[in-house]
Amino acid sequence: MAEFTAEVFQNEFLSEGGTDVHAIVTVTCTGAGTAGGAGAGGGVAEIIMVDTSGSMSGRNIESAKHAAQVAVDQILDGTWFAIIGGSHVANRAFPYPNARVSMVQMEPGARDEAKRAISMMTPGGGTAMSTWLRLAAQLFDSVPQATQRHAILLTDGKNESEARGMLTKAVRDVTGQFQCDARGVGSRWQVDELREISTALLGSVGLIADPSEIAADFEALMRASMARGVASADLRVWAPQGAQVLFVRQVAPTVEDLTNRRVEVNALSGAYPTGSWGDESRDYHVAVRVGSKPVGSEQLAARVQLAVGGEVVSSGLVKAKWSDDETLTTRINPEVAHYTGQAELAAVIQEGLAAKASGDEATATVKLGRAVQLAQQTGNDEATSRLRKVVDIDSEEQGTVRLKRNTSTLDEMALDTASTKTTRVRR
Repeated sequence: MAEFTAEVFQNEFLSEGGTDVHAIVTVTCTGAGTAGGAGAGGGVAEIIMVDTSGSMSGRNIESAKHAAQVAVDQILDGTWFAIIGGSHVANRAFPYPNARVSMVQMEPGARDEAKRAISMMTPGGGTAMSTWLRLAAQLFDSVPQATQRHAILLTDGKNESEARGMLTKAVRDVTGQFQCDARGVGSRWQVDELREISTALLGSVGLIADPSEIAADFEALMRASMARGVASADLRVWAPQGAQVLFVRQVAPTVEDLTNRRVEVNALSGAYPTGSWGDESRDYHVAVRVGSKPVGSEQLAARVQLAVGGEVVSSGLVKAKWSDDETLTTRINPEVAHYTGQAELAAVIQEGLAAKASGDEATATVKLGRAVQLAQQTGNDEATSRLRKVVDIDSEEQGTVRLKRNTSTLDEMALDTASTKTTRVRR
């Protein structure tokens, strides 16, 4: 049975007149088991969406078909599943279009037939990802007993076969219905499009530089999904009357702002969706503004809980104490400082690359220079390595850089897609 623990890291002390309380809450899950739980078949559903547009012709489609077959091999027996081929329209490749059911449960015969159906996919047409997402939602709706729903989406191109805004509307309409990991192969797709999908649908976005790497990525994604034995959980934040929750962010293993996803539980509490869980640990940055109290006062600023199926399974307390001792009030909690820097790092990388793409080299230099500085301060060596492919670094400490000329599009996309990945604080 899954067990959750919560640990709070913060500086509790505020100076006279202080109001803002920051804390990092580490939530750890152990004993999650596998998707669907002990023999509870039918509670899990998976969909694989493969781009079958004309641009996928050649190595891309052959590699994508092989990857989809590899992913099918990782789906546990009893799991509902389906395969979608996506172009300017979405088609159900398996179960076959003439089948009476929209999804089937995995078993050896279904696995073999699904792999055969995948082998018959052929490229053609344009790209309209909204149709893929809407069909996925319809298929998931056909198995209401499946409460854990996950999809993988692969494309190699831009969403250019439908009116502007259609993808955004589709993402908004299907949010909360399933989780989705989005992958782009090659350099012709747009990071912001797939990030929009993955962020809203509590998944990840990633670059697959070479088609030969799709299979390993798909295998890892499906293995991870099958290892999540907790279908869904909510992070609940209680704050006292008169207080304001400034933001709630996941800050590890990736930066994801959950603030606008709040669902009211009661007058003082809100719930923030975190998706499904396996055996893992995640860090959350919670910021609350409370009314100032006299020196010597103490107050509970927030109660942070994780709830599964409406039942609270772990809890941590965020406190506030007012003091006139500067050695206490000016101390910066290392966890809060680390993740504040990591969140800013993700933002300035994305802003810097956007400025560079628009021709604003001055802003790009400043933003990417700040990124280099933050990567050094927070010990994010992977980010530093990726930044070196886009800028020449004169000083990591000062953030002094020069934009490189004729940089690889793939290098810029790799930096962009990895911008939200964080390093854990060293404790």
